[in-house]
Amino acid sequence: MSHGVLLRQGRVVTYIVCNLVKRVPVRAVDRVYEVVRAGILNSRYGPGERLGEAELAEFTEASRTPVREALRRLEVEGLVEVLPHRGARVSAWTPDDLEEIYDLRMLLEAFAVARAATRVTPKELDRMEELCDLMEQAATPGPGQDLDRVSELNGEFHAIARDAAASTRLVTMLNAVVQLPLVVRTFRQYSPADMTRSAAHHRDLVAALRGRDAAWAESVMRAHVLAAKSVLLRAARAAGAGEATGDE
Repeated sequence: MSHGVLLRQGRVVTYIVCNLVKRVPVRAVDRVYEVVRAGILNSRYGPGERLGEAELAEFTEASRTPVREALRRLEVEGLVEVLPHRGARVSAWTPDDLEEIYDLRMLLEAFAVARAATRVTPKELDRMEELCDLMEQAATPGPGQDLDRVSELNGEFHAIARDAAASTRLVTMLNAVVQLPLVVRTFRQYSPADMTRSAAHHRDLVAALRGRDAAWAESVMRAHVLAAKSVLLRAARAAGAGEATGDE
């Protein structure tokens, strides 16, 4: 058993984290967590939407205790807000929140690819190049266009680059800020020119990594994330605080 102290609104709230194996069947907590998390990431549950414990328990065929534990885990990740006496809801972000998160992502992801330039393997680079091909195919305008598929492939592309940095701490920090773009799908806000630019950045990044050029890779990633930030903020401000959806 471990103890921690959480400061919230000037008050000290003491909480105790107990062994989940003793309190709640771990499988039940994990299952509820995965179902609710997936629902948030694929927009089944929208920003600000209430997440009722009773409804989630019925939907996931679990008791309310694992639902409560799963919501706490999602709160730690920033995907859910748990409000006193009001329950849980999906987190919503203002344009200022989005700007801060993308600025953090730019700094961290640029540093990650600079590290990756001297560590990435030929196999990883080949997969990144293959993902470029697949993303461009899925993004092609027409009846076969699949923006959800583009987002999924894009996530794998960036994950390979992050993992190639070979820094557990860095990957942990990045995973915290990359959650947001998975919720707000920027690709749906992209113009054809935005798509073309994004694809070119991906190709340039692979070329920089193949050339073991850390400065080039860092520069490409900074431009890539800043461009995505611009699209997301434009959409968020047009639609109202925190309601635009997308990822790059």
